[in-house]
Amino acid sequence: MPEQAVRKALAQGMHELNENMVTLAELSEYAIRRAVDSLARMDSKSAQEVFTIDREVYALQIEIEKRCGDLIALHAPVAGDLRLITTSLKITTDFDRIGRYSKDIAEITLQIQNGKDREFARLPGLPRMVDLTIEMVDRAMREEQSHAVERGLRDKVLTLLVKRGTIGLKKNQFLEILRGVIFEDLVQELNRLEGEGLLTLAWHGPSDFTAQITPKGVDAARKASAFEGE
Repeated sequence: MPEQAVRKALAQGMHELNENMVTLAELSEYAIRRAVDSLARMDSKSAQEVFTIDREVYALQIEIEKRCGDLIALHAPVAGDLRLITTSLKITTDFDRIGRYSKDIAEITLQIQNGKDREFARLPGLPRMVDLTIEMVDRAMREEQSHAVERGLRDKVLTLLVKRGTIGLKKNQFLEILRGVIFEDLVQELNRLEGEGLLTLAWHGPSDFTAQITPKGVDAARKASAFEGE
């Protein structure tokens, strides 16, 4: 298979992995909400629904683990892609644990489903505890997605600079090619890459510059995902 096709397949696989991780987070959040709701209202129907969601969480966890294994075996990812894959493998176990805890709560609901014991409904701290837990999960996922965007911009910048060689790229050329990228985000990424020794920045006034790749940057770019869309 041509190298470009291999890189494109890796990029597609990484995109699908990210989508599956978002779905897993949403399922885990829904499971814990339904479980606590079933406990507060002594609703056996909601409790039964949690069991179904837990099975979906487990099935998706297995699918994600298989996809991660396939990506590693078929594409030998490095740098940011490899970090994302290994992090996903770790996170899936946490989401599965949330699903199992939700199932435990649902089982408690069914054990007292006659509804005579309403003490659980009068525990004001329980819903708040669930909200805080879900907020933590959401924040972690947003942070990881933000890092994924940064990694994507990094790979694109390096690949573009390799193609330009010693000529380099100016600010307007970057913004024209990387449509939709915010100037401040671009500068932040360029400064980060310069700090790693992957490129050099020559400023022409306060808001214009030329970026050139270094030999170290060329080596890093070879390991990065190809820039899609060119």
